[in-house]
Amino acid sequence: MSKIYAGIVGAPVTPFKKNGEVDYDTFAKQVNFLIENGVRLIAHPMHIGESVNMTDAERKELAKVLASAAGRRVPTFVHVSHAGTDLAIDLAEHATKVGNTGVVMMAPYHWRSGQRAILEHFTAVTDAAGGELIVYNNPKAVHLDLGMETLEKLIDRIPGMVAIKDATFHMETFTDTCELIARKGKPIAVYTGIEFLLTSMPVGGRGCFSACSEVAPRLTQSLYQACATGAFAKAQPIQFKVRRLLKVVMHNYPASIKYAMELLERPVGGTRRPIMPLSAEEKKWVKSELTALGIFDDEPVGWEAKRKTGKK
Repeated sequence: MSKIYAGIVGAPVTPFKKNGEVDYDTFAKQVNFLIENGVRLIAHPMHIGESVNMTDAERKELAKVLASAAGRRVPTFVHVSHAGTDLAIDLAEHATKVGNTGVVMMAPYHWRSGQRAILEHFTAVTDAAGGELIVYNNPKAVHLDLGMETLEKLIDRIPGMVAIKDATFHMETFTDTCELIARKGKPIAVYTGIEFLLTSMPVGGRGCFSACSEVAPRLTQSLYQACATGAFAKAQPIQFKVRRLLKVVMHNYPASIKYAMELLERPVGGTRRPIMPLSAEEKKWVKSELTALGIFDDEPVGWEAKRKTGKK
């Protein structure tokens, strides 16, 4: 792997039927929608896809559907983070066996592992999977920041490491990560956790994991393209608009994203407890914000990506 992955990383929600079962057919539609609307890579199930609310059997079936629906049009990565190394290995082996490019993984949940354990965890899982690895640094979720020393050891130890998702939302950490990659001279992308592209790409970021693409793929792509071409003055008002949208979609996520998709005629069902559905007042707020942002005028309506005329 010599080419660096760059662009918007799609992170789909997980669709559920009214009886609570995973809706695999709608998930396949969602994968196709994201690819047709410009994502350059898909990772699932991230926390926005309720990974911790699903059984391993469901996660394995979704990994199978992901590979099949994508049809190798874009690289696909399966999130296999787990509290135990052997549990993560089981998901990772299956992910690549059914045709996915590789895996996304954090340090183990709960344990606050030391460096030796972290290195062993990432190495064992990647070796078992036999595919590529995106290292996911999310201190808020696991109460542990990987840090530059551990990241450098992972880079040296795992040749299949192709990207780092930095979800520290800390500019100093992101900048240090980009500097580390530049110094190592490795083809490794650094992504910001969500769409803060104007602040991350000038220092070396290659894109982001996207919370907005299922709601507003055109807006998200316009921000990426402006930043990727160095049109930062053009990017500034787009970034401010995306920031306002992020405040909506990250409110009680992913319930707010699923409701916005419903309004855009791409229904994906509800969420699993403990994620609660939106109240009537919250729904009113989401709809008013999407209207104010022009989402109903400018973005695809329905799975076939047609544009609707007039405001909803």
